[in-house]
Amino acid sequence: MIDLYFYLTAAIGVVLFGISKGGFAGPIAILAIPIMALSMSPVVAAAILLPVLLVMDVVALYIYWNKWDLKNIKIIIPPAIFGIAIGALTFKYSSDDSIRIIIGTIAILFILFSIIQKNDFFIKPTKAKGIFWSSVGGYTSFIIHSGGTPINFYLLPQKLNKTIYVGTFTLVFFIINSIKLVPYYFLNQLIISNLKISLILSPLAPISIYLGYYLHKKVDEETFYFFIYFFLAIGGIKLIYDGIF
Repeated sequence: MIDLYFYLTAAIGVVLFGISKGGFAGPIAILAIPIMALSMSPVVAAAILLPVLLVMDVVALYIYWNKWDLKNIKIIIPPAIFGIAIGALTFKYSSDDSIRIIIGTIAILFILFSIIQKNDFFIKPTKAKGIFWSSVGGYTSFIIHSGGTPINFYLLPQKLNKTIYVGTFTLVFFIINSIKLVPYYFLNQLIISNLKISLILSPLAPISIYLGYYLHKKVDEETFYFFIYFFLAIGGIKLIYDGIF
């Protein structure tokens, strides 16, 4: 018998991720795992999502091909790989709730610093900050596919053109998610039962990607960044709440 509630929450999570990867309101993806976790373990949700995310990455790469900033990518990827390695080594000892609280706190602090202290030391992008936040992003991406929030701490203050911003994110997470397949396999996360659910959900990937791309083209940059910060706030509050309660 099909568990409709299970598949409903899983489908909502996939669609949110797809809209984000399509280029609209990027941090909305942070809500995907918490929503899926309403009907399953966050660990299972992460395992189911990874193959679907790779399908999305391929579709998004096609849309945003060569629209990325290689300078930023070269800064982000090496420390992100380090973060993935730390996540894999500490996977069995990680608390889902502690990770939620960390990511949520980062999101809220970033918004506060952006509003109160524009161009301040805390949010001014530097290579050192790129390395630090990319390491954190690699780790949190491995645990619950929420690497975008820490990496945004480095990317968003640069105020990149919205298409370059999305293109950079697209290539970064295609590489990160591809690398994550290896430790996920050895940690028995890519088991047949999870892969079957991933296959069922995979048709939602291109649909939600193109929905996000449509919204990306229709929304101006000021509104685009408003939505990013808005959903970043919602996602941060949601994760902190889930982590505490």
